[in-house]
Amino acid sequence: MPEIKRKSTVKKPAKPTAKALAKRRVRRKLKIGISCYAHFGGSGVVATELARELAHRGHEIHLIASHLPFRMRTFEPNIYFHEATPAHYPVFEDAPSNLALAAKMVEVTENYMLDVLHVHYAMPFATSAYLAKQIMLPRSLGVVTTLHGTDITVVGAEPSLFRVTQFSIQSSDRVTAVSRYLKERAEETFGITKPIEVIYNFVDPKVFAPRRESRIRVGGPGTKVLMHASNFRAVKNIPVVIQVFAEVRKKMQAKLVMVGDGPEKAGAEQLARELGVQRDVLFLGNQDLMEEMLSLADVFLLPSSSESFGLVALEAMCAEVPVVTSNAGGLPEVVEHGFTGFLHDPQHVAGHTASVLKLLQNDTLRRTMGRRGRRVAMERFGAEEQIERYVQVYESLR
Repeated sequence: MPEIKRKSTVKKPAKPTAKALAKRRVRRKLKIGISCYAHFGGSGVVATELARELAHRGHEIHLIASHLPFRMRTFEPNIYFHEATPAHYPVFEDAPSNLALAAKMVEVTENYMLDVLHVHYAMPFATSAYLAKQIMLPRSLGVVTTLHGTDITVVGAEPSLFRVTQFSIQSSDRVTAVSRYLKERAEETFGITKPIEVIYNFVDPKVFAPRRESRIRVGGPGTKVLMHASNFRAVKNIPVVIQVFAEVRKKMQAKLVMVGDGPEKAGAEQLARELGVQRDVLFLGNQDLMEEMLSLADVFLLPSSSESFGLVALEAMCAEVPVVTSNAGGLPEVVEHGFTGFLHDPQHVAGHTASVLKLLQNDTLRRTMGRRGRRVAMERFGAEEQIERYVQVYESLR
């Protein structure tokens, strides 16, 4: 197959001028509270990486969550953790975690004089932040809410939570979303009139780097590795992953590495047995070091029926692993069809299979597309621009 010569249509952001850099250096360092889910998932990853990047720039970060987020693997200067533990009392059928979170937000804000509270995922964090803000009146507390995906498309749209989610978003001082798709979906679903700023997720190219020699061996010489990573929920289209691999396995020696855990895992294991590929499918469970897992992969497969951004696809691109994914949600904002990866309808097994085989059977194309993906990841989704935009949001509330 001839190599595609055209350049990416993605424009490289202009480099900041010396004057702009000097202005950033003289800024007052901020005290920022960040609340997020601590378990595996994109919103928690983004919140944790944002905390780390802000801390590296000298800002004081206070993480407020039910437990330490899983991506906080080591001690980080300028980052402090505060556990929000709900009270257990016989009259409570369920511990009131939302109220405990609001109380902890108030406590941390007052004790450490926070400048802003940044919550990731509308429910329950934006709701708890609104309550904390009301408790602290007449003192002003700026609240920024970042929408990540299923807080809008699934959880928030649930009838029993719709009005609360809508009110909490509208009550935030500033609202951001991780893709244009999610911004439009939030406006359409909830009738949000408050401006929503799109700030893309970002990736660290020093962490998610091209393939390094791995101590782990997945298969013998010549074995190609297809990888999928997710929370194994229905929206991730796990059966399609198994079906695509079964078709690939008919054509060549290959292994499928499944990273993650969730309600669809048992069904995936059963389907692999039914299709006769169970010996070539490795279920590795949740893994902290995704950058190490990606070093095993030749192609990354993500056929989600909905994806607000697709952070793991971006991480794969940055590691020079070509991505075959769906054309749903915000994924087309991340992956450019035929240039940095391939896009297909979520249920189009034949399309996904053809693209995976095209990459696995053509090393030159696979390496070329991988290099393009890393270049786009660094130019469009680097941390510097996205962190700067978040800081500007925080400063607009002072």
